[in-house]
Amino acid sequence: MDPKDIVLKQSEDISGIEIEGPWLDEDISLEDIIKNYYKKIGFQASHLGKAIEIWKKIEEKRKRGEDIKVFFGYTSNIVSSGLREIIAYLAKHKKVDVIVTTAGGVEEDFIKCLKPFILGDWFVNGKELREKGINRIGNIFVPNDRYIEFEKYMMEFFEELLNRDNKIVTASEFCYKLGEFMDKKLGKEKEKSILYWAYKNNIPIFCPAITDGSIGDMLYFFKKFKKDSELKIDIANDIVKLNDIAINAKETACIILGGSLPKHAIINANLFREGTDYAIYITTALPWDGSLSGAPPEEGISWGKISAEANYVEIWGEATIIFPILVYCVMK
Repeated sequence: MDPKDIVLKQSEDISGIEIEGPWLDEDISLEDIIKNYYKKIGFQASHLGKAIEIWKKIEEKRKRGEDIKVFFGYTSNIVSSGLREIIAYLAKHKKVDVIVTTAGGVEEDFIKCLKPFILGDWFVNGKELREKGINRIGNIFVPNDRYIEFEKYMMEFFEELLNRDNKIVTASEFCYKLGEFMDKKLGKEKEKSILYWAYKNNIPIFCPAITDGSIGDMLYFFKKFKKDSELKIDIANDIVKLNDIAINAKETACIILGGSLPKHAIINANLFREGTDYAIYITTALPWDGSLSGAPPEEGISWGKISAEANYVEIWGEATIIFPILVYCVMK
């Protein structure tokens, strides 16, 4: 029973899932608790339980060979964290068909193949970190030498792009070529990379804001000091490609971690087909400021970005806690 369809009368008894938690005196595993009790616990645990059911249904359809395209979106902080390897697993095993991310979601995946990020602390002196050449993403430390190493590879990569007959690339072609470049230049470390597996399995990565990060900084220096540089990145053809994937699919599903540009690019592409059929949001953003990041699925329905008949759920919670549980329960 969908909560929004419940109409209470004064003497009416309501029926549905009874609220119940696991009884720990029983011989029960954590996996049993998640799979069998989460939907009964209430609050956000029940939302996670519903997300597991929705994604399992999507997987069952795909296993039967049904045409259902899975759009997967995430912001760069997701790749900063250890969720990067889980997303690479999904790309390796072809569990998603389309990826949309930000510039950081591209570059940090590459950088982690060169040198790791380090667990730090939330409560540190920013000035002292700056003096030591350490950047902070929440409680994750990224020393400057990671970007110095990254720049060496990117300058070589830009030269390769410039030496092609066609000097104009779309952002999705840029990401594909970067995956191909990693395949040639990097060793075993590339095998936990999202870019690498997306390249190997021909999963397009769309990044409409490709210049909003270190990649943009590198492009600035490359174009500024290489006066004859004709290298250009085209975002217009990518919007055609992204929208066409949604339009031509029999069904679509949207799984989105966080908000921002990836969220809107995905659901807006689905507007052209009267909305996605399945949606799973994981977010900490609230709707009260009217931002897209905090916009709930019902708002997407009002725009036609999510189908009025869609099976959807929004989980309010931090993705590093929720997403590993969700993927494990669906894929294992």
